Amino acid sequence: MAVRMQVPPNSDLLLGAVCVDKSVPGRTTWTMVADERFANPAGQVQGGFLCAFVDTALGSAAVTYAQGRKVFVANAELKVSFLAPVQIGTELRCDAEVVSGGSRVAFVEATVTDAAGTKVARASSTYLYRDRT
Repeated sequence: MAVRMQVPPNSDLLLGAVCVDKSVPGRTTWTMVADERFANPAGQVQGGFLCAFVDTALGSAAVTYAQGRKVFVANAELKVSFLAPVQIGTELRCDAEVVSGGSRVAFVEATVTDAAGTKVARASSTYLYRDRT
């Protein structure tokens, strides 16, 4: 049974995440603006929204790494380190790259920076591949 795919997925639409570069297999760059809807009680971006943004970039890097294959990826684990607070209205950039992988798994890392180039988060994740038809 074929799975219906929505591109872009609802999560990317909610975040306002936009892929700005996927020209190199295993690498992607995404941007988004920290919307006020993502604020925690302190008026900064709640970490879960940063995790979702990072997961989008990491997962797409894993997909582009599987050159010539139609695959789904499943996130087996995700670690995010928050390095600096993110203010509402900040433009964010996430650069993700597969650091090692094969036919069944990809190990991916990412860095999120603000418009000034300050690192606000680092992440690593493992994605499992599943062929799709």
